[in-house]
Amino acid sequence: MATEKVLIANRGEIACRIIRSCRKLGMSAVALFSDADANAMHVKLADEVYHLGPAPARESYLKGELIVEIARKAAARYVHPGYGFLAENAEFARAVEAAGLVWIGPRPASIDDMGDKECARKIAADAGVPVLPGSRRFAVNALEDVEAAASAVGYPLLVKAAAGGGGIGMRQVRTPAELLQEVKTTQSLAERSFGDGTVYLERFVAAARHIEIQVFGFGDGSAVHLFERDCSIQRRFQKIIEESPAPGLPDKVRERLAEAAVALCRHVSYRGAGTLEFVVDASSFEGYFIEMNTRIQVEHPVTEMVTGRDLVAMQLELARGSVRHIAQSEMRPRGHAIECRLYAENPDKNFLPSPGKLSVLELPAAGEGRRVDTGFQAGDTITPFYDPMIAKLISHGQDRREAIQIMREMLAETRIEGVKCNVDFLSRIMRDEDFVAGNITTNFLTDRRPALPAVPAHA
Repeated sequence: MATEKVLIANRGEIACRIIRSCRKLGMSAVALFSDADANAMHVKLADEVYHLGPAPARESYLKGELIVEIARKAAARYVHPGYGFLAENAEFARAVEAAGLVWIGPRPASIDDMGDKECARKIAADAGVPVLPGSRRFAVNALEDVEAAASAVGYPLLVKAAAGGGGIGMRQVRTPAELLQEVKTTQSLAERSFGDGTVYLERFVAAARHIEIQVFGFGDGSAVHLFERDCSIQRRFQKIIEESPAPGLPDKVRERLAEAAVALCRHVSYRGAGTLEFVVDASSFEGYFIEMNTRIQVEHPVTEMVTGRDLVAMQLELARGSVRHIAQSEMRPRGHAIECRLYAENPDKNFLPSPGKLSVLELPAAGEGRRVDTGFQAGDTITPFYDPMIAKLISHGQDRREAIQIMREMLAETRIEGVKCNVDFLSRIMRDEDFVAGNITTNFLTDRRPALPAVPAHA
Protein backbone atom coordinates (compact mmCIF):
# COMPACT_ATOMS: atom_id res chain seq x y z
CA MET A 1 0.00 0.00 0.00
CA ALA A 2 1.39 3.43 -0.99
CA THR A 3 2.37 5.84 1.78
CA GLU A 4 -0.28 8.53 2.34
CA LYS A 5 1.00 12.00 1.47
CA VAL A 6 0.22 15.21 3.31
CA LEU A 7 0.91 18.49 1.53
CA ILE A 8 1.76 21.18 4.07
CA ALA A 9 0.51 24.55 2.84
CA ASN A 10 2.77 26.52 5.13
CA ARG A 11 6.38 27.14 6.14
CA GLY A 12 8.75 27.46 9.08
CA GLU A 13 8.05 26.23 12.57
CA ILE A 14 4.53 24.94 12.00
CA ALA A 15 5.57 23.07 8.85
CA CYS A 16 8.33 21.33 10.82
CA ARG A 17 5.82 20.56 13.56
CA ILE A 18 3.40 18.94 11.13
CA ILE A 19 6.21 16.90 9.57
CA ARG A 20 6.97 15.38 12.99
CA SER A 21 3.41 14.14 13.40
CA CYS A 22 3.34 12.84 9.82
CA ARG A 23 6.44 10.75 10.57
CA LYS A 24 4.86 9.50 13.78
CA LEU A 25 1.86 8.21 11.80
CA GLY A 26 3.87 6.81 8.89
CA MET A 27 2.68 9.51 6.48
CA SER A 28 4.82 11.27 3.88
CA ALA A 29 5.23 15.07 4.11
CA VAL A 30 5.25 17.30 1.03
CA ALA A 31 6.66 20.79 1.63
CA LEU A 32 6.37 24.04 -0.29
CA PHE A 33 8.90 26.86 -0.43
CA SER A 34 9.31 30.36 -1.77
CA ASP A 35 12.58 31.77 -3.05
CA ALA A 36 13.37 33.02 0.46
CA ASP A 37 12.87 29.55 1.95
CA ALA A 38 14.87 27.44 -0.50
CA ASN A 39 17.21 26.23 2.27
CA ALA A 40 14.73 26.36 5.16
CA MET A 41 14.51 23.65 7.80
CA HIS A 42 11.05 22.50 6.73
CA VAL A 43 12.37 21.97 3.20
CA LYS A 44 15.24 19.85 4.49
CA LEU A 45 12.96 17.75 6.71
CA ALA A 46 10.26 17.01 4.14
CA ASP A 47 10.05 13.87 2.02
CA GLU A 48 9.23 15.85 -1.11
CA VAL A 49 9.44 19.58 -1.94
CA TYR A 50 7.97 21.96 -4.52
CA HIS A 51 8.84 25.53 -5.38
CA LEU A 52 6.05 28.13 -5.21
CA GLY A 53 7.52 31.42 -6.41
CA PRO A 54 9.02 34.71 -5.19
CA ALA A 55 9.27 35.53 -1.49
CA PRO A 56 6.23 37.79 -0.95
CA ALA A 57 3.38 35.70 0.47
CA ARG A 58 0.93 36.83 -2.22
CA GLU A 59 3.27 35.36 -4.82
CA SER A 60 3.88 32.12 -2.94
CA TYR A 61 2.14 30.87 0.20
CA LEU A 62 -1.13 32.65 -0.61
CA LYS A 63 -1.43 31.24 -4.15
CA GLY A 64 -4.20 28.77 -3.44
CA GLU A 65 -4.75 27.60 -7.01
CA LEU A 66 -1.07 26.82 -7.46
CA ILE A 67 -0.92 24.97 -4.14
CA VAL A 68 -3.88 22.77 -5.12
CA GLU A 69 -2.24 22.11 -8.48
CA ILE A 70 0.99 21.06 -6.73
CA ALA A 71 -0.93 18.81 -4.33
CA ARG A 72 -2.48 16.98 -7.27
CA LYS A 73 0.86 16.78 -9.09
CA ALA A 74 2.48 15.31 -5.98
CA ALA A 75 -0.38 12.81 -5.60
CA ALA A 76 -0.95 14.08 -2.08
CA ARG A 77 -4.21 12.96 -0.51
CA TYR A 78 -4.32 15.51 2.32
CA VAL A 79 -3.68 19.24 2.68
CA HIS A 80 -2.75 20.66 6.09
CA PRO A 81 -2.76 24.48 6.23
CA GLY A 82 -1.08 24.98 9.64
CA TYR A 83 -1.83 28.48 10.96
CA GLY A 84 -1.74 31.81 9.14
CA PHE A 85 -1.66 32.22 5.35
CA LEU A 86 -4.60 30.16 3.98
CA ALA A 87 -5.47 28.28 7.18
CA GLU A 88 -8.76 30.12 7.66
CA ASN A 89 -9.56 30.74 4.01
CA ALA A 90 -12.83 28.96 3.23
CA GLU A 91 -12.43 29.35 -0.53
CA PHE A 92 -9.07 27.58 -0.40
CA ALA A 93 -10.61 24.79 1.68
CA ARG A 94 -13.39 24.43 -0.90
CA ALA A 95 -10.85 24.35 -3.73
CA VAL A 96 -8.95 21.57 -1.94
CA GLU A 97 -12.11 19.51 -1.55
CA ALA A 98 -13.26 20.25 -5.11
CA ALA A 99 -9.97 18.79 -6.34
CA GLY A 100 -10.81 15.52 -4.61
CA LEU A 101 -8.33 16.12 -1.77
CA VAL A 102 -8.93 15.91 1.97
CA TRP A 103 -8.87 19.23 3.82
CA ILE A 104 -7.37 18.89 7.29
CA GLY A 105 -9.55 21.37 9.07
CA PRO A 106 -13.16 22.22 9.75
CA ARG A 107 -15.80 22.33 7.07
CA PRO A 108 -15.48 25.39 4.82
CA ALA A 109 -18.88 26.60 6.05
CA SER A 110 -17.54 26.61 9.62
CA ILE A 111 -14.55 28.68 8.53
CA ASP A 112 -16.93 31.13 6.84
CA ASP A 113 -19.20 31.37 9.87
CA MET A 114 -16.44 31.79 12.45
CA GLY A 115 -14.25 33.96 10.24
CA ASP A 116 -17.10 36.46 10.05
CA LYS A 117 -16.87 37.86 13.57
CA GLU A 118 -20.43 39.22 13.57
CA CYS A 119 -21.78 35.85 12.44
CA ALA A 120 -19.64 34.05 15.01
CA ARG A 121 -21.03 36.21 17.81
CA LYS A 122 -24.59 35.39 16.71
CA ILE A 123 -23.84 31.65 16.58
CA ALA A 124 -22.26 31.84 20.03
CA ALA A 125 -25.29 33.65 21.44
CA ASP A 126 -27.63 31.09 19.85
CA ALA A 127 -25.60 28.34 21.55
CA GLY A 128 -26.04 30.08 24.92
CA VAL A 129 -22.49 31.45 25.06
CA PRO A 130 -22.21 34.97 26.57
CA VAL A 131 -20.83 37.60 24.18
CA LEU A 132 -19.58 41.15 24.70
CA PRO A 133 -21.82 44.01 23.57
CA GLY A 134 -20.95 44.85 19.98
CA SER A 135 -22.18 46.50 16.81
CA ARG A 136 -23.09 45.50 13.29
CA ARG A 137 -20.41 45.51 10.60
CA PHE A 138 -19.28 48.68 8.85
CA ALA A 139 -17.92 48.52 5.32
CA VAL A 140 -15.39 50.99 3.92
CA ASN A 141 -17.04 54.35 3.13
CA ALA A 142 -20.25 53.26 4.87
CA LEU A 143 -19.94 54.80 8.33
CA GLU A 144 -23.20 56.79 8.51
CA ASP A 145 -24.35 55.62 11.95
CA VAL A 146 -21.04 54.49 13.43
CA GLU A 147 -21.14 57.19 16.14
CA ALA A 148 -24.57 56.03 17.33
CA ALA A 149 -23.36 52.41 17.33
CA ALA A 150 -20.33 53.38 19.39
CA SER A 151 -22.51 55.16 21.95
CA ALA A 152 -24.69 52.04 22.25
CA VAL A 153 -21.63 49.79 22.74
CA GLY A 154 -20.07 52.24 25.20
CA TYR A 155 -16.56 53.66 25.63
CA PRO A 156 -13.83 52.55 25.81
CA LEU A 157 -14.30 50.18 22.88
CA LEU A 158 -12.34 48.22 20.30
CA VAL A 159 -12.54 48.60 16.54
CA LYS A 160 -11.96 45.11 15.12
CA ALA A 161 -11.50 43.80 11.61
CA ALA A 162 -14.37 41.43 10.80
CA ALA A 163 -11.96 39.17 8.90
CA GLY A 164 -9.07 39.66 11.31
CA GLY A 165 -7.19 37.51 13.75
CA GLY A 166 -3.95 37.20 15.70
CA GLY A 167 -4.30 40.73 17.07
CA ILE A 168 -4.04 42.27 13.59
CA GLY A 169 -6.70 44.84 12.74
CA MET A 170 -7.64 45.84 16.28
CA ARG A 171 -7.49 49.34 17.79
CA GLN A 172 -8.69 50.80 21.06
CA VAL A 173 -10.88 53.92 21.11
CA ARG A 174 -11.21 55.81 24.37
CA THR A 175 -13.32 58.83 23.37
CA PRO A 176 -15.83 59.79 20.64
CA ALA A 177 -13.30 62.25 19.23
CA GLU A 178 -10.98 59.37 18.27
CA LEU A 179 -13.61 57.16 16.72
CA LEU A 180 -13.75 58.04 13.02
CA GLN A 181 -9.99 58.21 12.54
CA GLU A 182 -9.40 54.89 14.30
CA VAL A 183 -12.20 53.20 12.33
CA LYS A 184 -10.73 54.40 9.03
CA THR A 185 -7.20 53.41 10.05
CA THR A 186 -8.37 49.92 11.07
CA GLN A 187 -10.31 49.53 7.83
CA SER A 188 -7.24 50.45 5.81
CA LEU A 189 -5.07 47.95 7.69
CA ALA A 190 -7.72 45.25 7.39
CA GLU A 191 -8.02 45.84 3.64
CA ARG A 192 -4.26 45.41 3.23
CA SER A 193 -3.96 42.42 5.55
CA PHE A 194 -7.13 40.44 4.77
CA GLY A 195 -8.54 41.90 1.57
CA ASP A 196 -11.63 42.94 3.55
CA GLY A 197 -11.89 46.34 5.23
CA THR A 198 -15.10 45.60 7.12
CA VAL A 199 -14.96 46.32 10.87
CA TYR A 200 -17.22 46.14 13.89
CA LEU A 201 -17.18 47.68 17.37
CA GLU A 202 -16.90 45.75 20.62
CA ARG A 203 -16.94 46.72 24.30
CA PHE A 204 -13.45 46.99 25.78
CA VAL A 205 -12.87 45.38 29.18
CA ALA A 206 -10.22 47.49 30.89
CA ALA A 207 -8.85 44.90 33.35
CA ALA A 208 -9.12 41.68 31.38
CA ARG A 209 -7.72 38.19 31.18
CA HIS A 210 -7.42 36.61 27.75
CA ILE A 211 -8.53 33.01 28.24
CA GLU A 212 -8.94 30.52 25.42
CA ILE A 213 -10.37 27.01 25.36
CA GLN A 214 -8.87 24.34 23.12
CA VAL A 215 -11.56 22.18 21.56
CA PHE A 216 -11.69 19.20 19.26
CA GLY A 217 -14.85 18.27 17.41
CA PHE A 218 -15.55 14.99 15.67
CA GLY A 219 -17.88 16.46 13.05
CA ASP A 220 -20.94 14.55 14.22
CA GLY A 221 -22.13 16.82 17.02
CA SER A 222 -19.73 15.44 19.62
CA ALA A 223 -16.77 17.41 20.93
CA VAL A 224 -14.38 17.68 23.86
CA HIS A 225 -12.32 20.45 25.37
CA LEU A 226 -8.65 20.16 26.27
CA PHE A 227 -8.81 22.79 28.99
CA GLU A 228 -7.80 26.43 28.92
CA ARG A 229 -4.78 28.57 28.15
CA ASP A 230 -4.09 32.01 29.59
CA CYS A 231 -2.76 34.31 26.87
CA SER A 232 -2.91 37.61 28.75
CA ILE A 233 0.76 38.57 28.31
CA GLN A 234 0.62 40.45 25.03
CA ARG A 235 2.25 43.28 23.14
CA ARG A 236 0.27 45.17 20.48
CA PHE A 237 -2.67 42.77 21.11
CA GLN A 238 -0.41 39.84 20.13
CA LYS A 239 0.55 37.04 22.50
CA ILE A 240 4.12 36.40 23.61
CA ILE A 241 3.57 34.13 26.65
CA GLU A 242 0.87 31.50 27.11
CA GLU A 243 0.27 29.02 29.91
CA SER A 244 -2.04 26.32 31.18
CA PRO A 245 -3.80 26.13 33.54
CA ALA A 246 -4.68 29.81 33.89
CA PRO A 247 -3.26 31.02 37.23
CA GLY A 248 -5.79 32.15 39.81
CA LEU A 249 -8.83 31.44 37.67
CA PRO A 250 -11.65 30.04 39.84
CA ASP A 251 -12.55 26.46 38.95
CA LYS A 252 -16.19 27.37 38.38
CA VAL A 253 -15.08 29.93 35.77
CA ARG A 254 -12.86 27.37 33.99
CA GLU A 255 -15.72 24.92 33.92
CA ARG A 256 -18.22 27.51 32.70
CA LEU A 257 -15.99 28.62 29.81
CA ALA A 258 -15.10 25.06 28.84
CA GLU A 259 -18.74 23.97 28.87
CA ALA A 260 -19.68 26.99 26.75
CA ALA A 261 -16.94 26.17 24.24
CA VAL A 262 -18.07 22.56 23.89
CA ALA A 263 -21.70 23.66 23.60
CA LEU A 264 -20.85 25.88 20.66
CA CYS A 265 -18.90 23.08 18.94
CA ARG A 266 -21.79 20.68 19.38
CA HIS A 267 -24.23 23.32 18.17
CA VAL A 268 -22.45 23.59 14.81
CA SER A 269 -21.13 19.97 14.62
CA TYR A 270 -17.61 21.36 14.50
CA ARG A 271 -14.90 19.19 12.97
CA GLY A 272 -11.26 19.13 14.06
CA ALA A 273 -9.09 21.36 16.24
CA GLY A 274 -10.26 24.85 17.15
CA THR A 275 -9.93 27.48 19.83
CA LEU A 276 -12.57 29.68 21.41
CA GLU A 277 -11.24 32.93 22.80
CA PHE A 278 -12.81 34.69 25.76
CA VAL A 279 -12.18 37.93 27.58
CA VAL A 280 -12.62 37.52 31.33
CA ASP A 281 -13.13 40.54 33.57
CA ALA A 282 -10.29 40.26 36.11
CA SER A 283 -12.41 41.71 38.92
CA SER A 284 -15.75 39.97 38.42
CA PHE A 285 -14.53 36.87 36.52
CA GLU A 286 -17.39 37.29 34.07
CA GLY A 287 -16.36 35.74 30.75
CA TYR A 288 -17.43 36.70 27.24
CA PHE A 289 -16.84 35.04 23.87
CA ILE A 290 -14.84 37.16 21.42
CA GLU A 291 -13.96 34.85 18.52
CA MET A 292 -13.14 31.33 17.36
CA ASN A 293 -9.99 30.29 15.51
CA THR A 294 -10.77 27.43 13.15
CA ARG A 295 -7.22 26.03 13.00
CA ILE A 296 -4.34 24.82 15.10
CA GLN A 297 -2.97 27.63 17.31
CA VAL A 298 0.61 28.84 17.64
CA GLU A 299 0.38 28.02 21.35
CA HIS A 300 -0.99 24.48 20.96
CA PRO A 301 2.18 22.94 22.56
CA VAL A 302 1.03 24.28 25.94
CA THR A 303 -2.08 22.11 25.71
CA GLU A 304 -0.09 19.14 24.45
CA MET A 305 2.26 19.35 27.43
CA VAL A 306 -0.54 19.36 30.02
CA THR A 307 -2.73 16.73 28.34
CA GLY A 308 -0.16 14.43 26.72
CA ARG A 309 -2.18 14.60 23.48
CA ASP A 310 -0.72 15.26 20.03
CA LEU A 311 -3.20 17.72 18.52
CA VAL A 312 -1.68 17.62 15.05
CA ALA A 313 -1.76 13.82 15.02
CA MET A 314 -5.41 14.01 16.09
CA GLN A 315 -6.09 16.28 13.11
CA LEU A 316 -4.37 13.86 10.76
CA GLU A 317 -6.14 10.83 12.19
CA LEU A 318 -9.53 12.52 11.96
CA ALA A 319 -8.84 13.27 8.29
CA ARG A 320 -7.91 9.62 7.74
CA GLY A 321 -11.05 8.47 9.50
CA SER A 322 -9.02 6.65 12.12
CA VAL A 323 -9.38 8.93 15.13
CA ARG A 324 -11.13 7.40 18.13
CA HIS A 325 -13.89 9.42 19.75
CA ILE A 326 -12.58 10.60 23.09
CA ALA A 327 -14.80 11.06 26.11
CA GLN A 328 -14.36 14.21 28.18
CA SER A 329 -13.61 12.04 31.21
CA GLU A 330 -10.47 10.79 29.42
CA MET A 331 -9.02 14.30 29.35
CA ARG A 332 -6.96 14.76 32.48
CA PRO A 333 -4.58 17.69 32.85
CA ARG A 334 -1.22 17.20 34.52
CA GLY A 335 1.08 19.85 35.90
CA HIS A 336 1.66 23.28 34.42
CA ALA A 337 3.08 24.43 31.07
CA ILE A 338 4.37 27.78 29.83
CA GLU A 339 5.29 28.85 26.30
CA CYS A 340 7.50 31.82 25.39
CA ARG A 341 7.68 33.01 21.80
CA LEU A 342 11.13 34.11 20.67
CA TYR A 343 10.89 36.89 18.11
CA ALA A 344 13.43 38.73 16.00
CA GLU A 345 12.26 42.12 17.22
CA ASN A 346 13.45 45.07 19.28
CA PRO A 347 11.47 45.51 22.52
CA ASP A 348 13.12 48.92 23.03
CA LYS A 349 11.69 50.17 19.73
CA ASN A 350 8.05 49.17 20.15
CA PHE A 351 8.88 45.57 19.19
CA LEU A 352 9.93 46.57 15.69
CA PRO A 353 10.80 43.45 13.62
CA SER A 354 14.54 42.87 13.23
CA PRO A 355 15.23 40.91 10.05
CA GLY A 356 18.72 39.63 9.41
CA LYS A 357 21.01 36.63 9.44
CA LEU A 358 21.03 34.42 12.53
CA SER A 359 24.81 34.37 12.91
CA VAL A 360 24.34 32.53 16.20
CA LEU A 361 21.31 30.46 17.18
CA GLU A 362 21.77 28.31 20.25
CA LEU A 363 18.51 27.00 21.68
CA PRO A 364 18.15 24.96 24.88
CA ALA A 365 18.21 21.19 24.66
CA ALA A 366 14.83 19.47 24.69
CA GLY A 367 14.17 16.88 27.37
CA GLU A 368 12.00 16.17 30.38
CA GLY A 369 9.80 19.22 30.93
CA ARG A 370 11.51 21.07 28.06
CA ARG A 371 10.33 21.41 24.46
CA VAL A 372 11.67 23.56 21.63
CA ASP A 373 9.73 24.18 18.40
CA THR A 374 11.52 26.07 15.62
CA GLY A 375 11.95 26.29 11.89
CA PHE A 376 15.41 27.91 11.94
CA GLN A 377 19.05 26.95 12.28
CA ALA A 378 22.19 29.05 12.73
CA GLY A 379 23.03 30.77 9.46
CA ASP A 380 19.42 31.10 8.36
CA THR A 381 17.94 34.52 7.63
CA ILE A 382 14.89 36.11 9.20
CA THR A 383 13.38 37.85 6.20
CA PRO A 384 11.02 40.85 6.24
CA PHE A 385 8.44 38.87 4.27
CA TYR A 386 7.01 36.70 7.07
CA ASP A 387 6.30 36.69 10.79
CA PRO A 388 9.62 37.12 12.66
CA MET A 389 9.08 34.35 15.21
CA ILE A 390 12.31 32.37 15.65
CA ALA A 391 11.20 29.63 18.02
CA LYS A 392 8.89 28.64 20.84
CA LEU A 393 10.23 27.47 24.19
CA ILE A 394 7.83 25.35 26.22
CA SER A 395 8.40 24.31 29.82
CA HIS A 396 6.41 21.82 31.90
CA GLY A 397 6.55 21.28 35.64
CA GLN A 398 4.56 19.69 38.42
CA ASP A 399 3.26 23.17 39.26
CA ARG A 400 3.54 26.74 38.00
CA ARG A 401 6.55 27.57 40.13
CA GLU A 402 8.52 24.70 38.65
CA ALA A 403 7.42 25.56 35.11
CA ILE A 404 8.62 29.15 35.62
CA GLN A 405 11.98 27.97 36.94
CA ILE A 406 12.49 25.64 33.98
CA MET A 407 11.57 28.46 31.59
CA ARG A 408 14.07 30.78 33.27
CA GLU A 409 16.76 28.16 32.71
CA MET A 410 15.74 27.64 29.07
CA LEU A 411 15.85 31.36 28.35
CA ALA A 412 19.24 31.64 30.06
CA GLU A 413 20.57 28.90 27.77
CA THR A 414 19.35 30.68 24.64
CA ARG A 415 21.86 32.67 22.61
CA ILE A 416 20.83 34.60 19.50
CA GLU A 417 23.09 36.95 17.55
CA GLY A 418 22.75 38.77 14.25
CA VAL A 419 19.27 40.15 14.96
CA LYS A 420 17.63 41.94 17.85
CA CYS A 421 15.47 39.56 19.87
CA ASN A 422 13.20 39.47 22.92
CA VAL A 423 15.03 36.81 24.98
CA ASP A 424 16.09 39.16 27.78
CA PHE A 425 12.66 40.81 27.76
CA LEU A 426 10.99 37.43 28.33
CA SER A 427 13.52 36.61 31.05
CA ARG A 428 12.61 39.83 32.86
CA ILE A 429 8.92 38.92 32.75
CA MET A 430 9.70 35.46 34.19
CA ARG A 431 11.29 37.19 37.18
CA ASP A 432 8.64 39.83 37.75
CA GLU A 433 6.94 39.52 41.12
CA ASP A 434 3.44 40.12 39.76
CA PHE A 435 3.91 37.55 37.01
CA VAL A 436 5.24 34.99 39.48
CA ALA A 437 2.25 35.68 41.73
CA GLY A 438 -0.13 35.19 38.80
CA ASN A 439 -1.34 38.79 38.87
CA ILE A 440 -1.69 39.15 35.12
CA THR A 441 -4.07 40.93 32.75
CA THR A 442 -3.82 42.07 29.14
CA ASN A 443 -2.50 45.38 30.55
CA PHE A 444 0.44 43.62 32.21
CA LEU A 445 3.17 45.00 29.93
CA THR A 446 1.67 48.48 29.90
CA ASP A 447 1.50 48.56 33.70
CA ARG A 448 4.58 46.58 34.68
CA ARG A 449 7.15 47.16 31.96
CA PRO A 450 8.94 50.07 33.67
CA ALA A 451 9.37 47.93 36.80
CA LEU A 452 10.44 44.65 35.20
CA PRO A 453 13.54 43.33 36.96
CA ALA A 454 16.91 43.16 35.25
CA VAL A 455 18.20 39.80 34.04
CA PRO A 456 20.98 38.56 36.36
CA ALA A 457 24.43 38.71 34.76
CA HIS A 458 24.86 34.95 35.20
CA ALA A 459 21.50 34.14 33.57
